[in-house]
Amino acid sequence: MKEQFEKFMSECPAVAILRGITNDEVISVCDTLYEAGIRLLEIPLNSPDAIRSIAIASEHCKERMAVGAGTVLTVEDVNNVHKAGGTFIISPNTDTDVIKETKKLGMLSIPGFFTATEGFAAIKAGADYLKLFPACLGPSYVKDLKAVIKTPIMAVGGVNSTNIPDFMKVCCGVGIGSALYKAGKSLEDVRKDAEAIVKAVKG
Repeated sequence: MKEQFEKFMSECPAVAILRGITNDEVISVCDTLYEAGIRLLEIPLNSPDAIRSIAIASEHCKERMAVGAGTVLTVEDVNNVHKAGGTFIISPNTDTDVIKETKKLGMLSIPGFFTATEGFAAIKAGADYLKLFPACLGPSYVKDLKAVIKTPIMAVGGVNSTNIPDFMKVCCGVGIGSALYKAGKSLEDVRKDAEAIVKAVKG
């Protein structure tokens, strides 16, 4: 699973955060993002019927995209995502039990952190990547963290096509939420914003 994730990261280092997505729009949104060049999909667990949405996306996308869950807060959540076919776990926080269960099940672990202390705790528990959340202090803060943290860092929260180029100088990738997708957004607008994000992360 890590090999697949890294392959897609090399193709396009942006995770599409589909918060609020509903089951009936999963397939059309997945296809639209794929056509725009996005390869990594995160369905947050505080979306309507999120586990079912993950199952639909995993079955539909198969090997062409990786599907995981966001806002994963408990060990039970991890197990539910695994059963639904999700391959990576993203959290807003550093919970070592969640990280360890994720790795136990052979999934990729991307816990949220904000301080060096949280980052090192996550790494010790087995995190594959770290998610700086929120990334409100900007790229210079990431640069300072990287003086001591060698695990790849993704920036999430307040990231958009305008500031992506600066983040990509110090981050391995980014997570994009409302700047890419939000409930009720038209597929045409999702496509347009996805293409702008793909261009920015590759630029």
